Amino acid sequence: MLKLLYKEFRLASHPSSFIFLALGAMLLIPAYPYFVVFFYTCLGIFFVFLAARENHDTVFTVSLPVRKRDVVKARVFMVVIIELAQLVIAVPFALLGAAINPNAEGNAVGIEANPAFFGLTLVMLALFNIIFIPTFYKTAYKVGKAFAAAVIPLGLYIILAEGIVRFVPALKTTLDTTDAAYLPVQLIVLAAGAVIFAAGNIAAFRLAAARFDKVDL
Repeated sequence: MLKLLYKEFRLASHPSSFIFLALGAMLLIPAYPYFVVFFYTCLGIFFVFLAARENHDTVFTVSLPVRKRDVVKARVFMVVIIELAQLVIAVPFALLGAAINPNAEGNAVGIEANPAFFGLTLVMLALFNIIFIPTFYKTAYKVGKAFAAAVIPLGLYIILAEGIVRFVPALKTTLDTTDAAYLPVQLIVLAAGAVIFAAGNIAAFRLAAARFDKVDL
């Protein structure tokens, strides 16, 4: 599996997925919808799948002495590593942004970059993966269709998450703030997001592997 994962990063990765990691710095922007940063992460993953298709990477990989489900597993691991790397890189910028943000009332156009935000982001990424990856492996070719199927629910999730937190007073008080008094509640949201992220990716892998087994390349 490690060799397959190494092959994914060496041969199947796309420069955009690494360039977009630098967008974690956008969490320094005082008034910005921070979910957009992680939308670019999803876009980078789309480019990975697109480039792999154009380079016939799937056909090459299944010609190796490996199981088809391991081909899917390696790609899912790659996606998860990219997504978690984006989160890890973004955290220092979130902390720095909270320290230097001159706006006393916080982020005027989105949720504050706090632990709850990262928990909600993990849910967003899980939603993307569980739709995009299995949809792609249904044919192992139609990457544009898979991205379109995933990006619409992704946009709706962002609107819903932002709207609920902003317009439900109790949630706005506890989740849309960098006040340390509400850190325990925000950490619960982060933990829940991590569980959903893990479960979502396991489900995405299993569904994608089952579909890919039926694909005749």
